[in-house]
Amino acid sequence: MSSIGLPEIAIVAVVVILLFGASALPKFARSIGQAKNEFEKGIKEGAKEDPEKKSDDSK
Repeated sequence: MSSIGLPEIAIVAVVVILLFGASALPKFARSIGQAKNEFEKGIKEGAKEDPEKKSDDSK
């Protein structure tokens, strides 16, 4: 199997524009960026909490 190339990406982009309209795309991109930032923030907070839990379990 081959990887996704430029023609496939172009077809998907055209379909998305036809379904949602060009004005909705910036809103989708913004919401995806915010979701990514929140996800990364949650991972960092979870990583900070893990050492605390391990030290509490050893008592």
